[in-house]
Amino acid sequence: MSPKTALNLFSLLWQNYSARVPYARTYEQMITAAGGTVANDHIAFRSLRLLVDSPRGKVNLGINYLSQIAEALGYEPAGEYNFPQTHLYARHYRHPQQIEFDLPKLFISELIVDELPDNIIQLITQTVSTVADEFTSPLTYFSPAEGNDGVIAQQLQKFFTRPWMTPRRSVVEAVNQVTQYGAWVLLHGYAVNHFTGYVNRHQTPEYADIDDTARGLANLGVPMKAEIEGDVTWGLRQTATQAVKEMVTVIDDISGQEVEIPWTYAYYEIAQRYPLQVEPGKEKLFDGFLGNNAQQLFEMTRLVECDAAKIGK
Repeated sequence: MSPKTALNLFSLLWQNYSARVPYARTYEQMITAAGGTVANDHIAFRSLRLLVDSPRGKVNLGINYLSQIAEALGYEPAGEYNFPQTHLYARHYRHPQQIEFDLPKLFISELIVDELPDNIIQLITQTVSTVADEFTSPLTYFSPAEGNDGVIAQQLQKFFTRPWMTPRRSVVEAVNQVTQYGAWVLLHGYAVNHFTGYVNRHQTPEYADIDDTARGLANLGVPMKAEIEGDVTWGLRQTATQAVKEMVTVIDDISGQEVEIPWTYAYYEIAQRYPLQVEPGKEKLFDGFLGNNAQQLFEMTRLVECDAAKIGK
């Protein structure tokens, strides 16, 4: 597939994501109004490292699922990250023509389900085992129209959703007590977790760095994370808006009917990159990620205890 297919796909994903996360639109409008440039550093996705049965055999619903699409789009693995305390693993992908076509990096993480308590493993497995057959092999069920990047992008877009049936409310709440990441994936599946504004590309003195950008968003009423993670000497600084909450559909355990409850969806991230010395007298802009930063940002979709208590009422 051509890089234009990737650009078309990311444009479609952005339309859906930014409609659900109004902070992203606020950022876009703020930078544009200042005469700046809006560019995307990376897109993040979540998944579950878990094998489920399908008519095509065992299917891994983790990074391997989404990497099929990433690699078909021309992306290549460029770094990996471990988060043992939260049973998470991540990998980032980079396109060899990233600069030429202004393509974002992809940051794909997965929950290592087998490391969780047995009862939680069972609840997650029972829920995602309802994945529809058409979703078990993303590249099998669409017909690429050669040269038509828009059509291919539309066909691929459907895989960035929740491919299993609506989860039960009690399952989501039980999983959330152990892993908020796991509960999030049960509800949202492969929907975009966040897009990331690339501060280096702003090209406007009003928002020349991440500090001014975060301050600008806060002044517009956008609720921001209190801290900026990372350091200039590490090559990367990141922060984010608070996660938006929206009504999600679950199955009520008593009535067996679909009901809606509030839950977190996504936040909008901003990032600034800095040059690091790669050899004496030579510097290069840092192009990877920092594990500590990622761990902090994973927590941004946590449904805090007071919110969970309200849901139970």
